[in-house]
Amino acid sequence: MKVYTQQEVAKHTKADDCWLIHNNKVYNVSDFVADHPGGEEFILDHAGKDVTALMKDELEHLHSDGAYEMLDELLIGALFSSSTTTTTTTTTTTTTSATTTAIDRQQHEAEMHRRLGANVTDTKNSETGEQEYYLNDTDLVADKKNRFLDLNKPLFHQLWHANFSKSFYLEQVHIPRHVAGGSARLFSSDFLEIFTRTPWYIVPILWLPIIAFNVNRGLQQGLTTENTSGLFVAGMFVWTLAEYMIHRFLFHLDDLMPESNYSNIGHFLLHGIHHYLPMDRLRLVMPPVLAITLAIPINYLMHTFMPLAQGYVMMAGLLFGYVLYDMTHYYLHHAKVFKIHFKEMKTYHLAHHYKNFEGGYGITSKIWDRVFGTTLEL
Repeated sequence: MKVYTQQEVAKHTKADDCWLIHNNKVYNVSDFVADHPGGEEFILDHAGKDVTALMKDELEHLHSDGAYEMLDELLIGALFSSSTTTTTTTTTTTTTSATTTAIDRQQHEAEMHRRLGANVTDTKNSETGEQEYYLNDTDLVADKKNRFLDLNKPLFHQLWHANFSKSFYLEQVHIPRHVAGGSARLFSSDFLEIFTRTPWYIVPILWLPIIAFNVNRGLQQGLTTENTSGLFVAGMFVWTLAEYMIHRFLFHLDDLMPESNYSNIGHFLLHGIHHYLPMDRLRLVMPPVLAITLAIPINYLMHTFMPLAQGYVMMAGLLFGYVLYDMTHYYLHHAKVFKIHFKEMKTYHLAHHYKNFEGGYGITSKIWDRVFGTTLEL
């Protein structure tokens, strides 16, 4: 990793070429700009600048431990800062000043290498003839995999053979990670891998025809348009409760998990991977296999406790609520939100990921968080 001046860092201010300074270290965050949880504008507003104070400002933009761990993966160098004393002399020439600055910089780099306790590689630049100093790269992937998972290898296989304790697994899976330019692989098998990656548009493509079918069946059974509309809206409201219950009591069944590697794997496949990689665009909306698995018993209960026609329409409303939920969920993670409600819900939901996962279970609204006392204080 090279040592850079503040002037060099200040040149990198575009979305596809964005550098930041934090604690006298230089980071290339270009691959993370589009996936920044707060929106890319928050990074671009400070591109090429020092964000040390900003990142720990509780009123402005407090960051979690997970955010700093993700930042470490983007480290490219250290910041050069001169501490030389300026003296006035009429005999100092421009050449002498430049030479002194170069010497000061090399001495500063060597001292920084010594303080960091890293091996130093020095080499002579073939074009300029100047001696250049580099820190030997730290294998961050190897460092991380010793503690949890290597994102360059299929995750399921690692979990299967890891035998992590429950406490260690839950601690690690709730520290967000980021994979630049794509998704981490879950399975070695290409066939199985297909079922774990779901583009957002699959949700409306799959469920809207089913919703239309259910509404039509209800009308064919003799329901009036007014009754159909009322039942449809009621089904959407029921979904808001189902959304909360599924998220809190199924996806976050952390305390009731047994001390078992199998339970760790089940948790990871069900929802843990979303907390581990919250900005993974292909593992955000619910995979069709999981969604259908959850929908079948709900549909059975709906038809068990309601007449046939009403059950069809209520289920249609519930499924439509689900579609809106998954689209909202994707929107909050990856879109530049505009409406006041969505801005508030984006902040609220990302706090669930990056600050406190034991609260804030509502995605589309806070209604049931308020009812059950799990509202996050931002």
